[in-house]
Amino acid sequence: MGVWVERGGRMAEDARGWGRRDLLRRGLLVVSGVAVGAGTSEAWWSGHRKLPIAGGPASATLGNGQQDVGSGALEVIWSAPTNQRLVALTFDDGPAPQWTPMVLDTLAEHRVPATFFMVGAQVHRHADVVRDRLDGHEVGNHSWQHRDLAELDADEAYDDLRRSHDVIAELTGSPPVLLRPPYGHLGGAVLHAAARLDYRLVLWSLQMVEREFPDDPAGHARRIVAGVRPGTIVLGHDVGARRRLVALRGLTDMINGLRSRGYTFVTVSALLGAGVAPPQTR
Repeated sequence: MGVWVERGGRMAEDARGWGRRDLLRRGLLVVSGVAVGAGTSEAWWSGHRKLPIAGGPASATLGNGQQDVGSGALEVIWSAPTNQRLVALTFDDGPAPQWTPMVLDTLAEHRVPATFFMVGAQVHRHADVVRDRLDGHEVGNHSWQHRDLAELDADEAYDDLRRSHDVIAELTGSPPVLLRPPYGHLGGAVLHAAARLDYRLVLWSLQMVEREFPDDPAGHARRIVAGVRPGTIVLGHDVGARRRLVALRGLTDMINGLRSRGYTFVTVSALLGAGVAPPQTR
């Protein structure tokens, strides 16, 4: 029986000499793990011959050799499994001179820690905005320039994150351990790069959707307060269009509202370290 092997995106035929059409007729062709059965058309072949290969955007592997993937495992987090009334506020895309100081001032006033997922290029440009202002907070990686990492290949995604990783480490004095990919996109290349850097991948379970209350910061804050559950990770932004000011202007109301419900604010790492609280006994 003839066998076809994919090499570098090309199909190499064995000595039997069968062509692609012969194999298609016999239902024997397998491409990148996809079985191509009898009756499959040339149109199908033309549309699928560029399937992802190792190292491409959809792949979480660089090949068949021993891979450098840190601990060899990867955790993806939307919220924390806890029954304690803990909540983590997170802010993406900064730092930026016109936004981040407003957030930091409000957090400082109310003694609230938060996690900032910073863009490396923004850190490079605006390090002075946050230098010496991050005590009690933590900083995670949000890529170098907010490109969609899920569209890059594995090496490109790694290089992007590594560049941001290094500039954040220089700013804070310690390397980041958390990653939030831009747009929350989890392509295979993102997973591979995150594993190489020993990151925990952090998404969110509730977000400050500013468009729902375009002129009502207090209403927006009430929605967030009502939506929080133990272990919630809240997504906000300290960079962006002016409509995001609605959420930031409602930040004090949101903090006070959650505290009135008995919630304590923690960083993402502290939230994940809390674990599941033991059941209460009477």
